[in-house]
Amino acid sequence: MRGSMAGLWRGYQKFLGLHPWKVQILTAGSLVGVGDVISQQLVERKGLQRHDFERTMKMMGIGFCFVGPVVGGWYKTLESLVPGSSKSVALKKMLLDQGGFAPCFLGGFLAIVGALNGLSKEEIWSKVKRDYKDALITNYYIWPAVQIANFYFIPLYHRLAVVQCVAVIWNSYLSWKANQL
Repeated sequence: MRGSMAGLWRGYQKFLGLHPWKVQILTAGSLVGVGDVISQQLVERKGLQRHDFERTMKMMGIGFCFVGPVVGGWYKTLESLVPGSSKSVALKKMLLDQGGFAPCFLGGFLAIVGALNGLSKEEIWSKVKRDYKDALITNYYIWPAVQIANFYFIPLYHRLAVVQCVAVIWNSYLSWKANQL
């Protein structure tokens, strides 16, 4: 088991080195999908018979087309705005991330899920108004500490993957929150 995990990690590293953008996007999409499966099976307790596979595919699509590119691009931008990885730099990056990026990202995420679920503009706006504050507050319980560690210890090209691994639980919450009627 240990050897196979090490082999998987080496393969991931190799592909990440060859195709960083593609691998980051594929990782994000896959892990957003995993988060939705966890949401449906462990949080909502739907069981396999009632699992909404279309919803899982939508959530994966959001991961591939929105989460991966936007968060990956944000990390590159943030690195150019505040280069380095000292403790003070990590704190500055976390403050920019949580004070500027996270609020915008969450609003966009909730709106995209609403649109993909076929809601009207008015229904999307109503849903965003209803769910945004709770999602943002929950975000602040989880992400500041994770992001300080991420910005301090993790190289730029691994940050999206590290965040998405931690975010499997976050993605489960977001999938549940965004797909509530």
